[in-house]
Amino acid sequence: MSTLVVVKKNGVASIAADTMTCFGSNKQQASYDAHPTKIQCVGDSYLGLVGSAAHNLVVESIFSRDKKVPRFQNRLEIFEFFRKLHPRLREEYFLNPKEEDDDPYESSQMDMFIANRYGIFGIYSLREVFEYKKFWALGSGGEYALGAMYAVYEHFDSAEAIARVGVEAGIEFDDGTGGPINSYCVDLTEKN
Repeated sequence: MSTLVVVKKNGVASIAADTMTCFGSNKQQASYDAHPTKIQCVGDSYLGLVGSAAHNLVVESIFSRDKKVPRFQNRLEIFEFFRKLHPRLREEYFLNPKEEDDDPYESSQMDMFIANRYGIFGIYSLREVFEYKKFWALGSGGEYALGAMYAVYEHFDSAEAIARVGVEAGIEFDDGTGGPINSYCVDLTEKN
């Protein structure tokens, strides 16, 4: 239950998310949580996660223990990182990799975005990696965010403003999304 978005425009990548956590019908607003962010800085990248609240601690633990921080430069590099991470998730963090009986691969149970100077990327539970040209959204408020960002993308110059509009739409219409909004920006390299 979240709204997480990434946007790329005019040489800037932005990532934004709400800060509310849900446990069934219970909602925990940011004012009750000492660590409400769904976005973490890892090296020169921002990683945003949706799904179980445990994912944030697992990712924080992984990157606090690893000496070498990945650069996440492209789809293949990101895929290889998460492919190698999956056994660690099972063995060290006790991940339950089972989702659907007909899934072709074990699930890592996480959906996330990466925003960095190389672009904006989505990583999904079967370790699928997508690179986005404009924007995308995840979470229970993702569909509202996609519609809102589509409506304003050609009219706004700021990647961060577009991202915030997406999360605001999630907050307005999705009962699993609540403010305030966290957002971060990074300048893209020239190839983007």
